[in-house]
Order: sequence, then structure tokens, then C-alpha cells
Amino acid sequence: MRMPERPPQLPLILDDKAIKKVVEDKEVFDLVKRYNEEYLHWDELRYHDIPVNPEIVWAFMKLMRINQAKHLEVSDIKLVYNITNQAQRIIHLLDTGASELLVLEEPKHGSRMERYAVSSLMEEAIASSQLEGAVTTTKVAKRMLREGRKPRSPSEHMILNDYQTMQRIKEIKDLPLSTTTILELHRSIAHGLLEDESSAGRFRTDDETVVADGFEIEKVYHRPPSYQKIPEYMGGLCAFVNADAKDDFQHPLVKAVIIHFLIGYLHPFIDGNGRLARALMYWYALKRDYWLFEYMAISKVIKQSRGGYAMAYLFAETDDNDVTYFLNYNLNCMEKALTNLKSCILRRQSEQREVMMLVEAHPQLNQRQAEILKDMVRRKGEATSISEIMSKYNVVHQTARTDLLLLSELGFLEKKKVGKRLYFKVLVRD
Repeated sequence: MRMPERPPQLPLILDDKAIKKVVEDKEVFDLVKRYNEEYLHWDELRYHDIPVNPEIVWAFMKLMRINQAKHLEVSDIKLVYNITNQAQRIIHLLDTGASELLVLEEPKHGSRMERYAVSSLMEEAIASSQLEGAVTTTKVAKRMLREGRKPRSPSEHMILNDYQTMQRIKEIKDLPLSTTTILELHRSIAHGLLEDESSAGRFRTDDETVVADGFEIEKVYHRPPSYQKIPEYMGGLCAFVNADAKDDFQHPLVKAVIIHFLIGYLHPFIDGNGRLARALMYWYALKRDYWLFEYMAISKVIKQSRGGYAMAYLFAETDDNDVTYFLNYNLNCMEKALTNLKSCILRRQSEQREVMMLVEAHPQLNQRQAEILKDMVRRKGEATSISEIMSKYNVVHQTARTDLLLLSELGFLEKKKVGKRLYFKVLVRD
């Protein structure tokens, strides 16, 4: 990945003649407005075919942004951002998306929605870890989490840590953010993964941590602030998060993304900063009653465009810490995650109708047992354990065991013992 070119400085561009040219040329002025709505970075703008010097267009874009921007400070770190029309549309969609989903599905505490939550938290933990280098398939990782088996590799260990952390943030969503909480969450994320285990849950103690190219280590994209200022900055971050500033309101989703950005920018730990940043974004959204986020796997979307994710950071940093680039990127990912959730619910509603037909055809089965059978058929004969059914359907061991044994007795499943564990798979008939 290449570094974006830093924008030119305004005083070197503007003069009376340049100002007059843009003001009087409607085509150029319309370009300025359109490019600002798209929120192009200078590195993107300079490749566009523009009828005047692109530096002049950039200067006017910056002036309009500066005039409309919101400013905030965390300790001595100054950030700015703008809310584009597209950003407002997505924020409104996320504000109202919960009520729409409740029309599609039963209330949020219904049994099926609970299963969506478990599955989405798994997918979020898996994708967030894969973003940071975990090498395993989603299918294998999900099976590990559902069966509760011990991880067999550092990648699986990372995913398990992330999943446990995502569960933990649900438990502490009503608490204020503190440095102690941040250290606890990092300890959960990094446990057993660092060469020096004492670094888990401890701020970095040197300035050797940088964000560099994976293939060209000498190519450094970001040098975080000095480790000596990390305690001060983290205290400032907590104050920002906990503040109820009515006179300087930030929309909760905007604030969640800014928290995400700041953890990445500060890089307070030697490792695990990205996973912590995304976990805290979820935590703050849940804290502000965006319960919908429990069912959205945003990192799964980010993973599909990880180059854009990294570039959103770089665009912000190279353009005077204008976090609009990062905000727009994350809001787009949130919208896609919401779309994915809606599609998932509609698909499962269709499957549910098939389950009800199965129940009607086989009165011995209850709805959950029919769902288990339907899911196992859909998974093309993949073996299932009792612990996996417990996790997926949120039932106790005896209930899961009874369900699978009944399906086996009725001739739908075959059972096989491997070691001490019992496995079931759909019976293939000739």
C-alpha cells in the first residue's frame, strides 16, 4: 500500500486571481461542492480531469470544510470532522433501523434474535481477528467457539480472546469508561498471545511500536505519539467518552467512530490496538442503546475492503486529522452490515416457514428440533456435537442431548462417538 500525498498548504495556493476564477466559474464551483460531498482527499482529487489548477479547487474545498467543520480536542490532540449528506442519510438509517427490524422479526429478546446475536458476535470476533492476521476459516473458527473446544493455534486463540471480549463489553456497557476498563479489555484481547505476557493490559513502554508495511518494514505509515504521553491521552479519551456535553453534542455513532479512530491513532499497546478499537466502538454504540449493533458484524464488512480501511486512517492523518474520511468509511460499513442483517433475517424467515412445514409433517418434533434438523440438512451432512447445539440454540446440555438423540431415534440422524465426544450427522439414505 502506498502513502497518500499530503495536501498542499492553503497560503501557497490562494491569491485574488484564483479566488475570482472559482467564484465566477459555475462549473468549477459545482465541482468543489460535488467533490466535498464525496469528500475526496487531495490524493484522489489530483488525478481528476479538472478545467483549472486542482490545487485551486482543493483550496476552496478546504475553505468550505473549515467553515462547516466541528472541532474537538482530546488532551492536545485536535480533530475536525464534517457531516456530509450521505453520512446524515446513513445515520438516520441506523437510528431508525431497529424499528424496521422489529417488524421483520419478533422483539429483540426473542429466542431467534438471541441466536442472531450469538452468531453475529462470533462473526465479528472472527473477522476482527482475521483483519489482524488470524489464519483460519470462519467455518472452523465458528465450530471451535460453538463446541467450546480449546484453541489449537495462535489464530484460534486470538479469535477466542476476541469473542470473550465482545461478550464482556455487553456486560459493562452501562459503566463509564476508565483507564482500568481499557486495560482489562486489552488484557482479555491479548491474553496468551504476546511474547511478554506482562505486556497484556499494560500501556507500551517505548516508541518502537509503529504501523508499517507488512512486506517493507522500513515503510512506516504511522508513528503514534510518545509512550510517555499515553496515560494522559487515555485519561483524555475517557473524559471525552464520559462527557455529557450538551453544548458540544456529537451524535453517538459519530462519537463511537471517533473512539475507534483515536485508539488506532494513539496505538497505546504493543499489539491488539485494532481489535480493541473496534470492540470499543461496539461498546459505545451498545452503551448508547444501539442494541442493533449486537446483531451486526461490521468487521466482516471491513475485512472485504481492508485497503479502504487503512487508507481512511491515512487520509485523516495526512489531512490535519480530519476524521471525516474515517467516519464516512465506517458509516458505509455499518450500512452494509445492517443490509446483511436484514437479508439474513429474511432468509431465516423463509427457512422458518420450511421448519413449520417439517413440524406439521412430523408431529413428534417441536420447533427447535425441526430447526436443528433443517440446519443440519442445509450444512450438507456436516457433523454436529451436543456442545455446538447448546451454544447455537442457547439450551442446557440435557436439552441439546435429548434433541439430537430424538432425531437419531426417528431416523433423521446417525450418531458416532469419537473419543469421549458424541457427534451427529444427517443420515444419508440410498
